[in-house]
Amino acid sequence: MANILVVGPHPDDQELGMGGTIAKMAALGHDVLLLDITDGEPTPYGDPVTRAAEAEAAAKILSPDPAEHPGGKPVRRVTIGLKNRFVEHTIAARHAVAGVMRAHQSDVVFAPYFEDAHPDHRAVTRIVEDARFDAKLTKLEMPTPEGMTPGEACYPRWLFYYYATHLRWVADPSFVMDITGCLDSKLDSIRAYRTQFVLPEKNRGVVEWVEASARYFGSRIGVTHAEPFFTKEPIGISDLGVLVGL
Repeated sequence: MANILVVGPHPDDQELGMGGTIAKMAALGHDVLLLDITDGEPTPYGDPVTRAAEAEAAAKILSPDPAEHPGGKPVRRVTIGLKNRFVEHTIAARHAVAGVMRAHQSDVVFAPYFEDAHPDHRAVTRIVEDARFDAKLTKLEMPTPEGMTPGEACYPRWLFYYYATHLRWVADPSFVMDITGCLDSKLDSIRAYRTQFVLPEKNRGVVEWVEASARYFGSRIGVTHAEPFFTKEPIGISDLGVLVGL
């Protein structure tokens, strides 16, 4: 099974961009860790304590039911506590994320798509890209987040990008993940952020367009629901039969 690290600039970005994939991977038994770079505050209706509780509730919603998925693993969450709206691509930030990668021994890392209107999102993606390289430097120590055990130097094999962009454009993905059966968990995890998507009237339509997006990308690959992703590195296959369901 793989160790999968999903990095979000703020709590809720991971759920918005790839909540269905998170739920699916956890149900399959992969070790999924969500890394929040900031606590997402201040916001008009939130506060740090409330946002932390919402984030934990969302992770539980995405975690598999042991009765339905006996081999599944709960989705875990950690933060490095950078300042919301002030995230910068610095050595210290890179090393903090690299320390998480080492402690988790991440095999696959997800970060926000690199073209975005939000400065935090752009900075976080640069941080993650460089942290992936820093994590393999054997003679360089990295900080370990509270509650985690220090790990050896590692180099995550894959870095993929999910779409949680603030630009008004349609994603043009490299590949699409079938999340049929996981959409309800994704939408419920988004609704867990009441201060962001329930209380603010202007944000209540987000869940509807997230659902519409899942239906659209599902239609592109002939399934009910799907999520789009981008990669800068080619994914290898050994048999074209997998592309036609054989």
